[in-house]
Amino acid sequence: MKLPFTSQNQVQEIINAKIEDLGPAQLSSSQPIVFRGLVKDWPLVKAASESAQSAAKYLKSWANENPVQAFEAPANVGGRFFYNENLNGFNFTPKNSTFKAVIDEIIQLSGSAQASSTYLGSTSINHILPGFRQHNDVLPLQKAPLVSIWAGNRSRIAAHYDIPDNLACNAVGRRRFTLFPPDQLENLYVGPLDYTPAGQPASLVDFHQPDFNKFPKFKQAIKHCLIIELNPGDSLFIPSMWWHHVEGLTDFNVLVNYWWRQVPDFMGTPLDALNHAILAIRELPESQRQVWRDMFEHYVFSPADNKHIPESKKGVLNPLNETTARQLRAQLLNKLNR
Repeated sequence: MKLPFTSQNQVQEIINAKIEDLGPAQLSSSQPIVFRGLVKDWPLVKAASESAQSAAKYLKSWANENPVQAFEAPANVGGRFFYNENLNGFNFTPKNSTFKAVIDEIIQLSGSAQASSTYLGSTSINHILPGFRQHNDVLPLQKAPLVSIWAGNRSRIAAHYDIPDNLACNAVGRRRFTLFPPDQLENLYVGPLDYTPAGQPASLVDFHQPDFNKFPKFKQAIKHCLIIELNPGDSLFIPSMWWHHVEGLTDFNVLVNYWWRQVPDFMGTPLDALNHAILAIRELPESQRQVWRDMFEHYVFSPADNKHIPESKKGVLNPLNETTARQLRAQLLNKLNR
C-alpha cells in the first residue's frame, strides 16, 4: 500500500526516546512529534518482536469476555473502511464479538492476499484488558481520560481530526500516519458532519487513488502533509485538530493511544458550539453574521478584560470554573429544550 505522493516536510523526531522526554512542552505542542522507541520496553512490544502469534497470545492473556464491536470489510475495498459509492451507507459491517475472538480472527487471516479486513477501533483498555496497563503504560499519561486499543490487519482509515491531544503508541506491526495541519480543512474535501464512518467528519479523498479532477485542492493539501511510519515501540504525538489518515501496513497491527484535553473536564466540547452556531447563526443575513463574527471575536477569540464591569457581576465573563460551567450548561439546556 504505497501512497502516490510524498512529503517534503520534516517532523520533529526524538530518537531513542525516554519517558522523561514527555514533558509539558511536548504534551502541549502545536506540532506533531515522533518519539522513536518510547514504548519499546513494553512486554507487548517485546512479544511482537518474537512473532505475531506471541503478541496475540500475550494480549489474550489479559482479555476478559466483555463484548466489543469490530468491523469487517470485504477484500475488494483494499482495507479502506469508508462510505459506499453512493455515500448513503458504508462499505463495512459491524459485528459484536469478544476481544479474544477478534484477535484470533486477525491471526487466522494473516498471510492471505485476498483476506477481508477486520478492524477493532478505539476500545477502552480498562474495559477489555484489565491489568494490561500495569505493565504496558506511559506513566505521565496514567490519568489520561481515555486510553484505547486499536487492532486489525491491513486497513486504511480516512483522514479525520480529534478534539483531544493524542499520543499514539505503536505496539505491533507498522502504521503510517499522513498528517495535515488544521488550516487544510478546505483542501481535504471533508464529508458530512452528522453522517460519518466512525464518529468524526472524514476526508472524502482516497489517498491511494486521489481524483484530482473531483478534488483539485487536494494538491495544495499534499504540499503541507507529513508522512510518518511507526515501527513497534514508536509513538506519535498528534496535536488537537490535526487531520490524520491512518494505515495498518502489516497483517497484524496493534496501537494503544492516550487522549486528553488541555482544559478541565467540565469545559464543553467545541464541536457542540459549532453545531449550535450552525443552528443559530449560519442562516442569518450576511450583515448579521458579520455582527456575530465580531461578537465571537470580542467574547471568545480575543476576550476583552471588561474592567468596566464589577468583578462580582461579570458572571460568565470571568474565567470559568466548575460551578459557572454547570450553571451555563443548565441555561443552554433550558433554552435548547424550548
